[in-house]
Amino acid sequence: MELRHLRYFIAVAEAGSFKLAAETRLHTAQPSLSRQIRNLEDEVGAQLLRRSARGVELTAAGQSFLDHARQSVAQAEAAAGAARRAATPARQVFAVGFVTGHELDCIPPTTVLLLEDLPNLEIRVFSGFSTKLADDLQRGKLDAAFLRREPNPQLDYRLVISEPLVAILPSHHRLAGHGSIEPRDLVDENFIGVSPVAPILRNTVNGYLKQSGVAMTPHLEIDNFAMAISLVGATQGVALLPASIESYLPPSIVSRPLRGESPVIDLVLGFHMANQSPVLARFLSRLAELSIQLRAARRT
Repeated sequence: MELRHLRYFIAVAEAGSFKLAAETRLHTAQPSLSRQIRNLEDEVGAQLLRRSARGVELTAAGQSFLDHARQSVAQAEAAAGAARRAATPARQVFAVGFVTGHELDCIPPTTVLLLEDLPNLEIRVFSGFSTKLADDLQRGKLDAAFLRREPNPQLDYRLVISEPLVAILPSHHRLAGHGSIEPRDLVDENFIGVSPVAPILRNTVNGYLKQSGVAMTPHLEIDNFAMAISLVGATQGVALLPASIESYLPPSIVSRPLRGESPVIDLVLGFHMANQSPVLARFLSRLAELSIQLRAARRT
């Protein structure tokens, strides 16, 4: 049984879809992925996944197998990491992840803060979806990451900043002249939702609309800021996204606050609770300074 088969199975199980797992996590063709899963089921001797109207569901055998598959992959990656560390001369390295869309505002102050205390530190920077960053923290690939509060009992989180959701829309849109936008203003608009690959943001947006009594079916769904800006411009649509997107908007796209009590989404610093890195401890001790810098930058 090969590790790649286990990784494929975990990706499909977590995504709930062969298509989503193939395109966003594994970057492979869906037919190839389906074939690999069939090979794994043949080797295990039991059906692990069942297709349904909602996507892909785990069978009882699949649910049992998933826990062991995760442990096996985590142990293999930990073993490989230990071997690499043993073969490499000791040097302070700190790996930091940034959820897609926060690179522009978070990377510069983070690197400055770390290098102030440790000028010879090697900083390795990574970017990706929040769920992927949480997985990498759990597996020890990252020391810290700026992400959402992903449900993972092995991770600890510290609040960095809470940011409101804003509406983004074309600058010539009929709602662009409004000082703020109410949820009911969006009912007849071409609404662009958030993909399941960003579950925390998706739940925040959908929860806000539901609480506001607005029922909307997205015409399209996005999973990053660049895609959101492109689709808003191309479809003349409206999307609800964190205010940090404002740093990326071209003149043809504007943002407007939501009227009343705007929903907020937290950006947190996550780390593995077992991580004893002295660099991480030093970074955490100065996290309040970073939060102040980010809040100040948002006000300017």
